[in-house]
Amino acid sequence: MSTSGKHPVKTSALLLALAFGLTACGGGDKAPAGGSDAKSTVQSGELAEKQEIVINNGAEPESLDPHKVSGVPESGVLRQLLEGLTTTDADGNTVPGMAEKWESEDNKTWIFHLRDAKWSNGDPVTAEDFAYSLRRVTDPATASPYASYLADAKVANAQAIIDGKAKPDTLGVKAIDPKTLEITLSEPVPYFPDMMVHTSVKPVNPKVVQELGDKWTAPGNFVGNGAYTLKEWAVNSQIVLERNPNYYNDAKTTINKAILLPIASPPTDVARYKAGEIDMGYTDLPTEQFQSLKQELGDQLKVAPSLCTYYYEMNTTKAPFDNPKVRRALALALDRDTLVNKVIGRGETVAYQYTPNATQGDKPFEPEWKSWSKEQRIAEAKKLLAEAGYGDGKPLNFELLYNTNENHKKAAVAASSLWKEALGFVNITLTNQEWKTYLDSRRTQKFQMARGGWCADYNEPSSFLNTLKSGNSNNHAKYTSAQFDSLLDKTLHPDTTPEQRADLYQQAEAVLDVDQPQANVYHYVSARLVKPYVAGYSVKDPMDNWQIKNLSVLKH
Repeated sequence: MSTSGKHPVKTSALLLALAFGLTACGGGDKAPAGGSDAKSTVQSGELAEKQEIVINNGAEPESLDPHKVSGVPESGVLRQLLEGLTTTDADGNTVPGMAEKWESEDNKTWIFHLRDAKWSNGDPVTAEDFAYSLRRVTDPATASPYASYLADAKVANAQAIIDGKAKPDTLGVKAIDPKTLEITLSEPVPYFPDMMVHTSVKPVNPKVVQELGDKWTAPGNFVGNGAYTLKEWAVNSQIVLERNPNYYNDAKTTINKAILLPIASPPTDVARYKAGEIDMGYTDLPTEQFQSLKQELGDQLKVAPSLCTYYYEMNTTKAPFDNPKVRRALALALDRDTLVNKVIGRGETVAYQYTPNATQGDKPFEPEWKSWSKEQRIAEAKKLLAEAGYGDGKPLNFELLYNTNENHKKAAVAASSLWKEALGFVNITLTNQEWKTYLDSRRTQKFQMARGGWCADYNEPSSFLNTLKSGNSNNHAKYTSAQFDSLLDKTLHPDTTPEQRADLYQQAEAVLDVDQPQANVYHYVSARLVKPYVAGYSVKDPMDNWQIKNLSVLKH
């Protein structure tokens, strides 16, 4: 899942200033006096009379149609409005959602038994609703950015439908009766129920979608089956959610109203949190304020490992990145240690592979060049660039795109400076775009290099590696490798053991290291500010699939 102007390349002096927190991109408010008060925690476990919460969701959603989005901010809203066959508990474990139970004898034919549940308009949630929704994801008419998700899940005929070679109604999904859904796969996928947690496979109400078309997501029209309903959507201002009395587990829901804000600026997020206007912030704290926030706010700063990777993807269809030597040279020359530890500095770990090492079933890959000195890496990078025709007489010029955000800007400025310092003959133009425009630019290959971020859709290495398979709808670099595709296909062979699967994933990472469709930078940590009176927030979920239904507000 994808995470949420032109500037001249800055000098090394600015890089050093960034590294030691002497300047801040976009600024940030000074910490108020009385830090000891900010550290205090709520002692009472008694619920507040008013159960309302304000959460910063990080960006304005491009849509609230689960089949037409691909970003973390969109999923943050839709997770409250819709519930899939499976969902996650507060610690990130896969648990029953609309399906009370499921079974499969061969990991190819899966039977999901639905619970008695209603849509927010009172309609019963049926197996046919899910069958319709899954067909809609793969239907080319929907143009879902996650169309390939069901192909990666090996749902029968999914790829043929995406390619326009079969009709959506041939997808391997069937409502056996109103409460029983059968999903047929072309290959055994042992982690298939975990994949059904994702936003793209959440259901929509067929009747409402067919009657209202694109207007079905508007307040007053939106019909969901989740714990909350859409009360208000003021674009670039706020989204207001209200408790859904028709939700099957409403009796265990506490918060009655939630206001979600689209604040993309980390310093603004912090300033409004300190002013008491936000109860739960976004996981993108200002790098220059991180240590002071940790000292000042104590355990209000929630930090945990996260299954997300930050990288710079390179458009393999356009010069100069259609040449793998150029891609590999830039990957080698990027001083990740300085960028991650001195510029970012929130506890992230340097990434030498795409998949975060905390992912279940991962066998870490370490490239040979990890042990090389900085000088060795730069020498090899210059050699590769010379072979590609670049050097002092012919500079390497390209544009680096990122979405508007102070932290992304700081990282891009630092990366550009580090590349310039290491190679000399590199000229990088930095361009920022707002979230929706940036997403469109990447999807339509209107970029040379772009800031990328990917968070796991489920806790398994394929959730990352599948995005770089040939033809994957999230493969914005348009990378293709028959060897890479073949290795991933082998992971789903019926006789493949978990140990063999881990070895195959490691080999796939080795192929990426040679081809370098993206320069991996770091593996995220989840770090957000949460008021001490907000109960139920867990730091144990590595996918950060927080749900308002698990939260409550204590007296304070």
